[in-house]
Amino acid sequence: MNAQQELPGSYWLETAPGGEPAPPPSRDLAVDVAVVGGGMAGLSTAWELVRRGHEVAVLEAGRIAGGVTGRTTAKLTALHTLVYDRLRRTRGREGARLYAHSQSAAIRRAAETVEEVGIECAWEEAAACTYAEDPRHVPQLRAEAEAAREAGLPAGFVTGTELPYPVAGAVRVTGQAQFHPVKYLLGLTEELRRRGGIVHEGTRVTGLTEGTPCVLTTDAGVRVRAREVVVATHHPVFDRALLFTRLSPRRELVVAGTLGADRAPRDMYITTEQNTRSVRSAPHTDGTRLLIVAGEHFTPGTADVEERFGRLAAWAESRFPGLALSHRWATQDNDSTDSVPLVGPLHPGSHHAYVATGFGGWGLSGGIMAGELIADLVEGRKPEWADLYDPRRLGSVVREGWSFLKNQAHVAQHFVGDRLPSVTTPSPEELAPGDGAVLRVGGHRYAFHRDGGGLLHAVSARCTHLGCIVAFNRAEQAWECPCHGSRFAPDGRVLQGPAVRPLEKREV
Repeated sequence: MNAQQELPGSYWLETAPGGEPAPPPSRDLAVDVAVVGGGMAGLSTAWELVRRGHEVAVLEAGRIAGGVTGRTTAKLTALHTLVYDRLRRTRGREGARLYAHSQSAAIRRAAETVEEVGIECAWEEAAACTYAEDPRHVPQLRAEAEAAREAGLPAGFVTGTELPYPVAGAVRVTGQAQFHPVKYLLGLTEELRRRGGIVHEGTRVTGLTEGTPCVLTTDAGVRVRAREVVVATHHPVFDRALLFTRLSPRRELVVAGTLGADRAPRDMYITTEQNTRSVRSAPHTDGTRLLIVAGEHFTPGTADVEERFGRLAAWAESRFPGLALSHRWATQDNDSTDSVPLVGPLHPGSHHAYVATGFGGWGLSGGIMAGELIADLVEGRKPEWADLYDPRRLGSVVREGWSFLKNQAHVAQHFVGDRLPSVTTPSPEELAPGDGAVLRVGGHRYAFHRDGGGLLHAVSARCTHLGCIVAFNRAEQAWECPCHGSRFAPDGRVLQGPAVRPLEKREV
């Protein structure tokens, strides 16, 4: 194992306060609102509702902030790469304005919460920049700056930045923020409990019956009755709205390391070039800052992740000489077909169930926005941007039909193609320790993995969500579904939904 492979995981999770997990519910319970998911969207929703006097229970399958929120780059900004020029073409100038207004309101809401609760989370105000090194992309940046400014953001086009390498141009928006997302959510959780909110970790929700009240069922058979239910599980774990047809999963890699404070950028940067490069820094120790670099996005289960980690690390070290890499991790996002998150009623017939998903890599501002939006909907109010994010919208899906068809073609390719007979059928004995492969045995596809001790294990290769065939990610030691992004441990345990059931064990 080389030095790269030995780097620890998420810096945010490593440096957050520890503590015993909140136990799963030991008996059935009844609350006003049940929130499924303990990330930014779920806890923001719970916080808004508890502040307004509702009895709320948060049900998290793992640990609070231990999923996607704990693995982001932690940028809190309304400048989402190149979204505004696209929005004014697909949703009109008013749609772009509402998007900017709602995302900016989320940043202000987070700042108010940090102040109100007194959360120590390394909060820093910073500018956000979308840049390009290739001069051919300058017209696109100028159009984005114009669209963002027209939408109400303090945006401008610049040709110089603090980056230690030249850029052809950048869109710069001031008054944005960066912070420690896990410390923020843990502080929010503590205050939520102090005000009467209920939090259960290690509680995977497997069923939902909508009605009056709604009833959630956990993997332990406990029932939670609630007047309202919010599904904030990153990718929805319930398929009745067929939202998976409008979402495409992607993973993105992150490397981080220390750099002298005088050489670390203080603003936040991102470019779509070179398969995305995102750069920011965070307070560290002894006159240094932690440089955080993300990029190399790919569909789960379709890439040599170790190679991509190496490529990202090499880019970071070459662009920032003296960088001492200390961490690496990966995150996962879901892109909606029309570039706008899906926040609102779970499906057209829903009266008491809501969903928040499809944040497209911007789940911190999006999650906080979703919390305020859903809390208003629960109380019978409709913010002016509710229709923009409504999951039941159809017009934008028609306008972005190519993205929808492309997503479905990708799923169909794996769903059908992965079932065709393989050209070669390697033997399980050929797997080295730490390796995994899907192999055909007796006409069935098994997912084989050899652990570090040399023992061979096997589980079904069919994802328990909709039956696509999983693939092995050696760098992260996980089975991944390329169709909708479910992820499983080598032994089949669910690491990330939409799947809620483990891969079935098979006899070796």
